Amino acid sequence: MKRKYFGTDGIRGQSNIFPMTPDLAMRVGIAVGTIFRNGAHRHRVVIGKDTRLSGYMLENAMVAGFTAAGLDVFLLGPIPTPGVAMLTRSLRADIGVMISASHNPFQDNGIKLFGPDGYKLSDDIEARIEALLDQDLSGQLAKAEDIGRAKRVDGDIYRYLEHAKRTLPRDVTLQGLRIAIDCANGAAYKVAPQALWELGAEVVTIGTEPNGVNINLDCGSTHPAALSRKVHEVRADIGIALDGDADRVLIVDENGTVIDGDQLMAVIADSWAEDGTLRGNAIAATVMSNLGLERYLKGRGIELHRTKVGDRYVVEQMRQEGLNVGGEQSGHIVLSDFGTTGDGLVAALQILAVVKRLGKAVSEVCHRFEPVPQVLKNVRVSAGKPLEDATVRQAIADAEAELAKSGRLLIRPSGTEPLIRVMAEGDDRGQVERIVDELINVIGSVRHAAA
Repeated sequence: MKRKYFGTDGIRGQSNIFPMTPDLAMRVGIAVGTIFRNGAHRHRVVIGKDTRLSGYMLENAMVAGFTAAGLDVFLLGPIPTPGVAMLTRSLRADIGVMISASHNPFQDNGIKLFGPDGYKLSDDIEARIEALLDQDLSGQLAKAEDIGRAKRVDGDIYRYLEHAKRTLPRDVTLQGLRIAIDCANGAAYKVAPQALWELGAEVVTIGTEPNGVNINLDCGSTHPAALSRKVHEVRADIGIALDGDADRVLIVDENGTVIDGDQLMAVIADSWAEDGTLRGNAIAATVMSNLGLERYLKGRGIELHRTKVGDRYVVEQMRQEGLNVGGEQSGHIVLSDFGTTGDGLVAALQILAVVKRLGKAVSEVCHRFEPVPQVLKNVRVSAGKPLEDATVRQAIADAEAELAKSGRLLIRPSGTEPLIRVMAEGDDRGQVERIVDELINVIGSVRHAAA
């Protein structure tokens, strides 16, 4: 069943336009408070946010909803998403909320929800919340004497800072490293540079002057060119690019070359396998991760479990298989020994630990494999189901047969737009490009015929 409010990562949309309005944010507070209001104890919720202008509006609306439902609210202020997940457990809260649209531009915002265990809510609980949102919630309001209280606890961000620092092995210090970090004018603009400095590094910052409208603007992990320039300018040993809520990271080597999440997962998996700490002798990654990663890991005796696109599916797979490393090519790196969701700062610290132990340049440490040529194109569809057409299915079968063991084909509808995504990868770039173009043409012809 198509959901009205929740997408693959909470509720998201353009600020002050349905569904991302203060009215709905308040109703989410009441509905979530109703579901998690179990037992006679005082119930509590922690709310964090990134640096978007609309964060103030949505934060206050959610406070109204939660306190009206009888929950006490702890306001964390700007803090990375993994910090909210960690503090939800640390403060024994019933629910955690992150107000953020992650890597999206400032006009967008979103609501991410975490259960008391620090994990994102299941589809079943989100369905229960959706069922309540369009109902009359007046019967769920607390009595006058049971209305919740709210207080700001900005200092609790330092609990997360200390948690992140402790993930760096005790025998490793960052002394002698010049690190350039781009915080995307987002949630980690204070905590990430501070953590690196306290661990001994010389730190050069960009993207640490948020003004409400410059989050992710030509900076951060979605626009790493600014960091590449800064690395060259200051002759940094490494660059770290976070996104707006700091749950993803990309690395820039000393030459200014961008290193994606696939390479970072290879570095961490290799290191942990050598230390004997890689659980299940495998990692989880999405279907979008490069075939080169899969081949590299196989050569090291490490298995790759593929999941649907989305970090929540990576986490689900990790929990099912008992794995402690997973992630996405985009830089979501989940290390379940340290947290329940993607954590850009913690992942960067694991990379820095390997760099320091090996005593080599980042370009040597983080280039573990040559990515297989990968081509991704989209076909816009307005109606019909072209992937069920016999002609399209035959064309896909022919393409899969041609690639055989030399490559991989992935065709999937977009979860957020009326698009069909066609991705192929293989050792022969020309062959891959031709296969994608031919499939695009076949799907497009069926689409036009249906119209």
